[in-house]
Amino acid sequence: MYSMKICVITDRRKELSVRLPSCDVALFGFGALGGVDYESELSGKSEKLEQLAKLSGAAKCGVLCGCVTDSRGLKRKSVAVASAGRLLGISDMLHVLDGEEYKSGATLGVYTVGGYRVGLCIENDLFFPEVIKSCAMCGCNLLAVHTENITDGMPPLLIRAYAYLYGMPVVLCTGGSAYFADITGVIASSNQDVAVFETTPKNCYRLATTRRRGLFADDLADF
Repeated sequence: MYSMKICVITDRRKELSVRLPSCDVALFGFGALGGVDYESELSGKSEKLEQLAKLSGAAKCGVLCGCVTDSRGLKRKSVAVASAGRLLGISDMLHVLDGEEYKSGATLGVYTVGGYRVGLCIENDLFFPEVIKSCAMCGCNLLAVHTENITDGMPPLLIRAYAYLYGMPVVLCTGGSAYFADITGVIASSNQDVAVFETTPKNCYRLATTRRRGLFADDLADF
């Protein structure tokens, strides 16, 4: 079985100019790209996304980077994804809470990076299990969670539960910390600028049966 190496560069690093260790997927916090203005990127005034793509090519791995995107004044919390020297796409946080200034995204972020299928979970989406379940049903080998900061112990607790319940390892990049939970419920953490976690992807399934009332013909006997 091949092992998957995941590198997490926390928000203490405020730039992309870092030598990445050998890995399959690298996660950067929100501090590396900061704000990404689409108009500036398209006009060539800014080259942040190009730098991200070049880093993925030079490091020969998939790169996921948190950022705040700006589309003509509409701001979203997002994650930009690059692999093999190409920008694969940008996915946005799906759930905006309690009058936050951000706009919500519309589609689930699932990408093939570094040879693995990776699902994205951004900030508030961590509190909505349907996002994590959807990524698991899409066959993701890893769930990558990006948050700017955590203020309590709930996010690490949630990623541990999700990894165990959905059979999919979960990595969390936040503030000055990184967390990793495997499918057995074991969790590891690091407060270093650069942390590396290693796991062996497994497709382990159990047969779960259930009975429900309804959806049957009227003449079916009770059982």
